[in-house]
Order: sequence, then structure tokens, then C-alpha cells
Amino acid sequence: MIRLIVRPSAELDIREAAEWYEDEEAGLGGQFVDELRHIVRRIRELPSQFPEVGRGTRRALLKRFPYAIYFLLRGEADQRAAVILAVLHQRRRPSVWKKRTRDEGGAG
Repeated sequence: MIRLIVRPSAELDIREAAEWYEDEEAGLGGQFVDELRHIVRRIRELPSQFPEVGRGTRRALLKRFPYAIYFLLRGEADQRAAVILAVLHQRRRPSVWKKRTRDEGGAG
């Protein structure tokens, strides 16, 4: 399993989404976080299963919630890590994750 690095902006994305769902219905925010954890585990186990959406940026879609996790792969062999840059509603403009990719040093 590869290492995981979650950027502060992605942590904020997660917190805001979970709070929004929890405000909509008690327990729904927790369900959002549970599904997110499941997808993150899949990213750590086999990141290449998720398609590239920009040069070097991959996207993992949640099933129940209309959110996507945008991440980069960094390092080699046993030092490999998935860097989560954004967790965004799928209707958000792509410029949000593309800017974060550029800021991280990727091509977007």
C-alpha cells in the first residue's frame, strides 16, 4: 500500500462537504466520510485503476455522492505516495483542481 498525503485544501474540501451533508440529514456527513475512506483505501492499494484527467492528475469518483478525489502520484518504488489535492463536487469548475495541480508542480 502506498503512502497518503492529504493537502490542507483537500482537508478543507472534505470537512465542508461532510458538514453540508450532516446539515442536510443527521448521519449523512458520516456516510460521506465512510465512502471517502473506502475510495482512499482503493487509491492506496492500486492508484493506477483511476484514470488520468490531466497530465499526471488522476480522478477517483465516489459512488453514492457526486464528488471526485483528485490526486497525483509522487516518488518511486517503496517511496511512492498519493497526494490528494482536492475533493470536489463534480459540478465544480475543472479550473479548481487544475490550479491546485499547477500549484503542486504538476501539469494540470
